[in-house]
Amino acid sequence: HLVGSKWVYTIKYKPDGSVERYKARLVAKGFSQKYGIDYLETFAPVAKMKTVRVVMSLAVMKGWRMYQLDVKNVFLNGDLEEEVYMRMPPGYEEPKKCCKLKKALYGLKQSPRA
Repeated sequence: HLVGSKWVYTIKYKPDGSVERYKARLVAKGFSQKYGIDYLETFAPVAKMKTVRVVMSLAVMKGWRMYQLDVKNVFLNGDLEEEVYMRMPPGYEEPKKCCKLKKALYGLKQSPRA
């Protein structure tokens, strides 16, 4: 079963409103994935708000320093456990050819846990 894909285009602007850069991102059409064939589970490691409040309260009471971070391109860094095959991206189609994904791609059902 081949998963489809599409290009998502974005324009990034500078604070003064002028164009900073143009971005293109290839995303998978994960809605076409079939459970048990293309993936076995989905999972996104997200903390409950109640847990965040408890940890923040503890940090304030104990005088701990708190840090926040954001991992850039986190979806693109995960290895895939399943074999996922994708149709050639629009503009790169070739008869009888497809892509075998080695890394997670935005839009895949398993991207949050990869």
